[in-house]
Amino acid sequence: MTTQQARTAHTAPATPALPVLAEVVRSGFVEGHHRGSLVLLAADGGVEFALGDPGVPVFPRSSNKPMQAAAMLRAGLDLSGERLALASASHSGEEFHLDLVRTMLAEHGLTEDDLRTPPDLPLDREAAEAYLAAGHERARIAMNCSGKHTAMLATCLLNGWPTATYLDPDHPLQRLVRTVVEETSGEEVAAVGTDGCGAPLMALSLTGLARAFRHFVQTDAGTAEGRVAAAMRAHPEYVAGTRRSDTWLMRALPGALSKNGAEAVQAVALADGRTVAFKIDDGGGRAVGPVLARALRMLGEDDEVLERIGRAPVLGGGAEVGEVRVAF
Repeated sequence: MTTQQARTAHTAPATPALPVLAEVVRSGFVEGHHRGSLVLLAADGGVEFALGDPGVPVFPRSSNKPMQAAAMLRAGLDLSGERLALASASHSGEEFHLDLVRTMLAEHGLTEDDLRTPPDLPLDREAAEAYLAAGHERARIAMNCSGKHTAMLATCLLNGWPTATYLDPDHPLQRLVRTVVEETSGEEVAAVGTDGCGAPLMALSLTGLARAFRHFVQTDAGTAEGRVAAAMRAHPEYVAGTRRSDTWLMRALPGALSKNGAEAVQAVALADGRTVAFKIDDGGGRAVGPVLARALRMLGEDDEVLERIGRAPVLGGGAEVGEVRVAF
């Protein structure tokens, strides 16, 4: 095989460019674009609006956490309130998050050494600065998924499942997670990868992700999914943090369920079943707020929290000289 043939063999076929969801404006000049796909579901579950290709599978990243938490409840783990919210969280690493993770570990006879999260700093910048100033170093407990991993380990102990291999895709817990993902989304998992925290990551279409979130807010309160949704909505600061948009949304919009994921994934279901799910293709998180605010407005929401979430200033010399603005 020639060098050119080898290059051709490993080149993916060209696909149509996704639409621009947001553009970056600096000093009146458009200097960049964020492309992606988005879907809006009406209250009855039908597709109301779509951009790009929301039927193509993506890795939802941490937007899959409600499904992971529901699987743990189905396996018999008895969590509620702040503890269940933290099991569903990408927490900011603020002191109250870390305190509760430590408490949960102790309650189940676990230690920080049992976690298989990679050592990390708190996700929130202010929390990370305070953490370092206190003399701490990167640690497994500071990683934003440590609450979920603590709950996974507790589920394994309860069921007599191996704890050393709890992140193996063939582990009984992870097989149950896959079942919940497929049942709530209404589609088969398209691929399995490894998330940033080391847990198995299951690919869905954005439409499937939206259907899953809609299921969580529409299902009976006594089900595993209903219990997860109730805990997340009641304690949103444990799902994210005091300076995060998921927290602000769930506080401001009664009954809303919101969960962000890495690489610019976002899913939000409103109490009546209206739902949005999208992904910025290049993973540009700065575009998430403006796109989310526009999508929720298209679903009929007009709460002032959308102004806060939708602001994404572009700075120059320490001053605001532009913005990331939606393009649809």
